[in-house]
Amino acid sequence: MQFSPRVSELVHSPIGAAHALLAHRVNDRPLLDLSQAAPSYSPAPVVVERIAQAAEEADTSKYAPQPGLPELRAAFAADVASAYDADIAPDDTLITAGCNQAFCTVISALAGPGDNVVLALPFYFNHDMWLRVEGIEPRYLKTDDRLHPSATAAHELIDERTRAIVLVTPGNPSGVTYPPELIDAFADLTVERGVALLVDETYRSFRPTTTPAHRLYDRPHWRDHVITLHSFSKDLAIPGYRVGGLIAGEAARVEALKILDCIAISAAAIGQTASATGLSEAAAWRQEQADRTRDLQAQFEDVMAEQPGGFALVTAGAYFGWVRAPGNEPTVDVVQRLVIEHDVLTIPGTAFMPTDEQMIRFSFANLAANEITELGRRLAQWRR
Repeated sequence: MQFSPRVSELVHSPIGAAHALLAHRVNDRPLLDLSQAAPSYSPAPVVVERIAQAAEEADTSKYAPQPGLPELRAAFAADVASAYDADIAPDDTLITAGCNQAFCTVISALAGPGDNVVLALPFYFNHDMWLRVEGIEPRYLKTDDRLHPSATAAHELIDERTRAIVLVTPGNPSGVTYPPELIDAFADLTVERGVALLVDETYRSFRPTTTPAHRLYDRPHWRDHVITLHSFSKDLAIPGYRVGGLIAGEAARVEALKILDCIAISAAAIGQTASATGLSEAAAWRQEQADRTRDLQAQFEDVMAEQPGGFALVTAGAYFGWVRAPGNEPTVDVVQRLVIEHDVLTIPGTAFMPTDEQMIRFSFANLAANEITELGRRLAQWRR
């Protein structure tokens, strides 16, 4: 049989590639896994109790309404409306099987082979992969020393085949949170140039502030050009239930629903029930997890301030540390040595950049406090 060259030429999942390295470990000590950005703790007790109850209900095993369960759409809209002091209605939402699927459905609705989409660097690897699967050209938008992209620079990348600009804030892999005025500048640009603005807010709850992350919903015609992408996986510690969503105007939601019907029909009802419960009844628990993650970030920053082994922290936030490796060794080799010789599993920056810049993503939020201290010790043993 023959396969699509667009798929055959793709790299494999960086997460899968990282875990394949575990077969080469030679030490017996516990692994420090900083690879996948997934909560290492259980969901809130109220969510666990509701999941057990829902498993016995007949409707749980049926298809959910395609746009999402009404109770989840209402809770989702209320949560975002409260966070932004904005007028967000349940009808503005669409529920998907994870935030990745939200991105894929929207991109496939917006663009096709020969079109292009602008990605701010460093990009989230699944965004880049999906564009390539669809035959869409990714156009990379460089960032400054703070890893902030420029709307002026983006202007130069847009042509008649550009369909969208994608921002991820807080960033994956960088952890950088863009200021509202920067996002405003991109919103102005997309209106001017007639393209969509996609803002991935997966890690919104893990920002260093509770003030609104942006002012996009204050714009009178935001539904005509803005689409925000959301995940319940990290916020509610339910990544295995695969629930995310998007907020957009009717035109974008209608087109995205056509794609959703072909790949999932609807997100699983039990995951949607868990999400609705978490959003409605676990606010204090969610805040506790966000506070705990910020404490881990502070500890991680303290450990990395010493540049153990020559590893230098560039930025940190949400779940991530964006770290420069010592020397000029190819980053994939550094990552391989880290897991084999030091039992530290990470993701090379080449998964998020078109070139090798000696960067590595550390998902520090996966670790406990004592493990972050141990991470510093292991990195300090690095020998070039």
